[in-house]
Amino acid sequence: MYQIDFQKPVHVYFVGIGGISMSGLAEILHSRGFRVSGSDRQASPLTRRLEGLGMRIFYGQREENITPDIDLAVFTAAIHPDNPEFAAVRRMNIPSLTRAELLGELMRNYDCPVAVAGTHGKTTTTSMLSEILVVADADPTLSIGGMLRSVGGNVRVGRSELFVAEACEYTNSFLSLFPKIGIILNIDADHLDFFHDLDDIRRSFRRFAELLPTDGCLIVNRGIERLEELTDRLTCRVITCGDSEDCDYRAVDIAPDGSGLFSYTLQSRDPRTGETFVSRVRLRVPGEHNVHNSMAALAAADLCGAPRSASLAALAAFEGTERRFEHKGSFDGVTVIDDYAHHPTEIRATLHAAQAYPHRKLWCVFQPHTYTRTKALLHEFAEALTLADELVIADIYAARETDTLGVSAQVLRDEIAALGRRCHYVGDFDAIEKFLRANCHNGDLLITMGAGNVNEIGEKLLQRPVFTMLSTVSTAPVCE
Repeated sequence: MYQIDFQKPVHVYFVGIGGISMSGLAEILHSRGFRVSGSDRQASPLTRRLEGLGMRIFYGQREENITPDIDLAVFTAAIHPDNPEFAAVRRMNIPSLTRAELLGELMRNYDCPVAVAGTHGKTTTTSMLSEILVVADADPTLSIGGMLRSVGGNVRVGRSELFVAEACEYTNSFLSLFPKIGIILNIDADHLDFFHDLDDIRRSFRRFAELLPTDGCLIVNRGIERLEELTDRLTCRVITCGDSEDCDYRAVDIAPDGSGLFSYTLQSRDPRTGETFVSRVRLRVPGEHNVHNSMAALAAADLCGAPRSASLAALAAFEGTERRFEHKGSFDGVTVIDDYAHHPTEIRATLHAAQAYPHRKLWCVFQPHTYTRTKALLHEFAEALTLADELVIADIYAARETDTLGVSAQVLRDEIAALGRRCHYVGDFDAIEKFLRANCHNGDLLITMGAGNVNEIGEKLLQRPVFTMLSTVSTAPVCE
């Protein structure tokens, strides 16, 4: 595999540079003196940001974009051999790395790289830890799968030996990384277009845990089923988080405040000194699932040497990232929230959080993400969505897929109706917007939900220009 010499910057070309992770890696290389260019399907706020930093971006992926002066090409998992730029790189024998391999190469250059893994909650937990380290003046380098307001984007370039990044399991990407601290938040059935089944996913997470060196540490959710299969015989230290008595980081006295926000008492042992701490943690992001996310972030922050006072202050101020239960505004007295949830477990967590939010009636507009996921988890999606009072189902966002597998938004609507919950299939976004304007009323809470472009509906209802911060390459995986 090609290895980057960070003391000798070269010309790196990113195919799909507008992706949330790809753009961040491009910015990090640019900050370290590399010449960076790339391509994407069309302009976006992320590509315009990169252009503003001096990078050349091509819109449209064409063979002629690949020139002999390119020393290294970087691809996402979404790029296939028939892509004209991919074919040109191969024909010209230009060295290449996947996005995950490049992230791994970056990790090699830091003494304390942290990788945040899990089927759900990666972006929020990475952002929580990032917020803590910034507040603690630890000066970390960050690569986040979402837009964090406090750092002005999805990346931060620091001067310390701390590097924090998300670790995506799709196509086993996270197995290309070199973490010293690893976090596993949860393990669930997802990405079944790549993994065979849940056991296959569990084996992949076990391999991720085995990446940690003897002097490293795995922070893991104690509630993961058959946890010993992941942790037995690991040579690294293991720290568990949860609500049972045998956890190293334990949450007790968990209490909602009436608006969907939670506080809890954290009982923990300092991972370096063994000293016992009792702290009251207050969160400004809704949902009880964020109690578990915050414990993992606190454990990692302790290992990184952040003062507990800074950690607690940062969490009390942290309001989340874009598209994670993001309050967008209101129209005609209707509150609009946008959320990235695209898996039944995430949907349940988001709708449970919404139920605690003040409202008259809870509306959910859900855009399924990929035919594979929708077909594999059809009944689970239907059950999770029944937590809303009123449901509107948008057409499936195909992302990287072309085969419908015989599933559609109407099939999901029928599955929900069979559970006794009224559900509307309306069609395109313009029709959905008109339907909502006619049927939502003062005091209602509306959540637009999904990993595609469903957020555009809320923006139109609020009469704002529509911008998407995710990759404009429609075939990109969620985690790229």
